[in-house]
Amino acid sequence: MDTFWTILRFNWEGCYMRLNWDGIFAVLSLFLMVVFVGCGGDVTKDSPKKITWEKDGAEMVLIPESFTRTKDTYDKVGDLVPGEVVKVTDYLYMDMTEVTVGQFKTFLKSSGYEPEKPIDWEELYEYSPTSDYPMIYVTWHDATAYAKWAGKRLPTEAEWEFAARGGLVGKEYVWGDDKAVVWDYANCDGKDKWEYCAPVGSFKPNGYGLFDMSGNVWEWCQDWRDSNTKVCRVLRGGSWGNYPFDLRAALRSLYCPTNTYNNYGFRCVSGFRTAGPFTLVRAMHGLYCFTTCWC
Repeated sequence: MDTFWTILRFNWEGCYMRLNWDGIFAVLSLFLMVVFVGCGGDVTKDSPKKITWEKDGAEMVLIPESFTRTKDTYDKVGDLVPGEVVKVTDYLYMDMTEVTVGQFKTFLKSSGYEPEKPIDWEELYEYSPTSDYPMIYVTWHDATAYAKWAGKRLPTEAEWEFAARGGLVGKEYVWGDDKAVVWDYANCDGKDKWEYCAPVGSFKPNGYGLFDMSGNVWEWCQDWRDSNTKVCRVLRGGSWGNYPFDLRAALRSLYCPTNTYNNYGFRCVSGFRTAGPFTLVRAMHGLYCFTTCWC
């Protein structure tokens, strides 16, 4: 009853009651966060290993956090100062496949988004002919708009490379060092049954269960290729039009974020289990109003 009367705050002097809408919003927000997100919603090692993202239906897998050791240095008297272990990326979810033509068309229809450069669908279908092929001919801005609509984002370059390696350390390719098995894992160089793009998920996954991290289409990342000039954005992974050498896990490419090409696509990541309109910050604001008496 105390909670009820706090929400329906009574004003004795004015002899009327009025609803504390911020308080009501706080209660509903926290309830929905517990039901749909969990406590706080952060992705941890105990999060489900695989989820389906409600907005776009994408299957996503859990990617563990990553660390690196900084370089050893020497102090002013020449004694060794060992490097420190620092975190590079947090736990996150990543789309198992590249965003498909079908998913992108759903985004366009439901959001009303209009690419600055209209998509030539006739040309696109020459390379990605059906809904289960990767979406191509998208700018970095188009990819970012899709990710925002879905409640996700593009991966950083560090997140992308760590996920691409699938738990392997120091290997040439995302599957290891043996270039002879490239066509088991990647669509490239016209040596498989697809002349151009292949349907997403047609090859073996990497150690984290991600498909097409090498080959098929290059994938946009968040980062600028050069943070000083800020002219080009980073692309990773190689494509159907590349030789195996260009599919090395460490290889970087770049392109103007306003341009498109027939082998440029993307996939998304999320640091939260469920995207939704109720955030912890807004809920805590509501709780403040909920427990503060003002008229």
